[in-house]
Amino acid sequence: MITRLLVANRGEIARRVFRTCRDLGIATVAVHSDPDTGAPHTAEADTAVRLPGAAPADTYLRGDLIVRAALDAGADAVHPGYGFLSEDAGFARAVEAAGLTWIGPPPEAIAAMGSKTGAKRLMAAAGVPVLDVGDHPTEEDLPLLVKAAAGGGGRGMRIVRTLAELPDALAAARREAARAFGSDEVFLEPYLPTGRHVEVQLMADRHGTVWAVGDRDCSVQRRHQKVIEEAPAPGLADDLRRELHAAAVAAARAIGYVGAGTAEFLLGPDGRFHFLEMNTRLQVEHPVTECVTGLDLVALQLAVAEGEPLPDQPPATTGCAIEARLYAEDPAHGWQPSTGTVHLLELTSPVAEFTTVQGLRLDSGVTAGSAVTIHYDAMLAKVVAWAPTRAAAARRLAGALTSARIHGPATNRDLLARTLRHPDFLAGRLHTRFLEDHLAELTAPDDKDTPLAVLAAALADAATRRTALPSGWRNLPSQPQTKSYRTADGTEHHARYRLVRGTLYAEDHPDTVLVAAEPDRVVLRTGTLTRTFAVAVHGATVYVDTPDGTTVLTALDRFPDPAARIDPGALLAPMPGTVVRVAAQAGDTVTAGQPLLWLEAMKMEHLIAAPADGTLTALHATPGQHVERDTLLAQVTADG
Repeated sequence: MITRLLVANRGEIARRVFRTCRDLGIATVAVHSDPDTGAPHTAEADTAVRLPGAAPADTYLRGDLIVRAALDAGADAVHPGYGFLSEDAGFARAVEAAGLTWIGPPPEAIAAMGSKTGAKRLMAAAGVPVLDVGDHPTEEDLPLLVKAAAGGGGRGMRIVRTLAELPDALAAARREAARAFGSDEVFLEPYLPTGRHVEVQLMADRHGTVWAVGDRDCSVQRRHQKVIEEAPAPGLADDLRRELHAAAVAAARAIGYVGAGTAEFLLGPDGRFHFLEMNTRLQVEHPVTECVTGLDLVALQLAVAEGEPLPDQPPATTGCAIEARLYAEDPAHGWQPSTGTVHLLELTSPVAEFTTVQGLRLDSGVTAGSAVTIHYDAMLAKVVAWAPTRAAAARRLAGALTSARIHGPATNRDLLARTLRHPDFLAGRLHTRFLEDHLAELTAPDDKDTPLAVLAAALADAATRRTALPSGWRNLPSQPQTKSYRTADGTEHHARYRLVRGTLYAEDHPDTVLVAAEPDRVVLRTGTLTRTFAVAVHGATVYVDTPDGTTVLTALDRFPDPAARIDPGALLAPMPGTVVRVAAQAGDTVTAGQPLLWLEAMKMEHLIAAPADGTLTALHATPGQHVERDTLLAQVTADG
């Protein structure tokens, strides 16, 4: 029987496993890198063991250090979570060799599925349909997808639309795969741009029982990484669903699978499905399956590891659950990841972490004060909604996201809410290009509330500075007060107002009445409509929240330093990261959009391109160089 369990992971999944351990009375052990010393998962564990260093290669990917940590902490079992070493057969063997219980499938099963190319051969032999392209593709095979054989999560993937692009795509994919997974093996698949990503949750015990615990649709993706997942997959005919489940069970039986896992398939526009891969671990999106079945999949993992048998059949699914991954990134600017401090992450609807309350669930790896760094994935949290119908679940989740208070790094919150309300999403017209096809409308600026939000920010600021005879709060008429702010798109907005004996005179809002003004709360009435604005200030950044969303403002100095102006041709690092490749040199003539260099941060490569036609007059970046945010990387002098 397991009494003390170490989670060989961090963030949200470590906290998720700890929650079940607390329910079962199992003591917990966390491991943490130096940046994660004060992280929530570190604080919540009964015991925490330091892994010296910051980079994953020095910490969470060091199996030897993690096994030693488990032994030193007196753990008798190891749960790998997902990512990092969760699908490393060598790590699983090391855990078992140390006399510890491995909460996962047999190492042989992990090894069998560890290479996607090998897995495809096994699945084809088991009668499971697979996608394949020969070693020498032709024009008829286009478009193609280059994929890393040893990994997932979009790393090492490249779309190839012409044969001329193939050599560069293969080289880039191999380079990225080698850094991410320690193997540069890649392979080719037909690329089905309007295919659906459908998967089946599996659970198997040591006594021969294999469950297909329902299915999920994970088609809404960016950069081949999932963004919105739901259970069950919408719009599948009963016979197709049965065939998918049967193929998944056949895949598990073919490798003697034990524990939780997922068989992933690509469903083509023609209605045929093809095996993609098998994830030999718990999936990020497992909460939606828990919501529709009532199961605790982590508890089942532990029970199976202790040798307990599963019942003959899994429970039936009820209703629909949808999960949205909240990422620290800016979808409108190339999904650029964002770093910084999370000041607040709060759903205004009733919600509990890692369990469902009134149809909502929050699985988060961060709390107020957590730092989002370049070292790890950009996911902050998963917000999940359950309802009797798919439409009701989508509405509940969109409402929870819209009204949430999220202060800190930029996030994809607005894109998620708009996606959940999009007519094509609600109609079930899903495919892996959904976000790409609709990105412009999903990220279009919506500044209808900005003018009042700016006024609210200015009035809250005045209330903060109020004294016996405060500036802006006068009994006699005076010149208007002016406060200026800038929105994320660079637009400047100005609030011009006077306050005379508590009465507001706003130049741009003559019909607006001030009901109340406090440092963190402003109430305004325009006509018959009364609105409340919650205001929070962190440095120069002001967050103005309403039930309809958040306006993020930067307070502007009344007397800016001219020396602080940035040359329009200066290319600054958009985030901390490492220069991985340079494609030009000082003195080159460049064209607008031409790739100049690539930064790697938060598990992704990010292109830095020329902003205009001109000359690359300076290049300060070299491969392998670590740079901080706003470091000058290059200078382009535009023609003319």
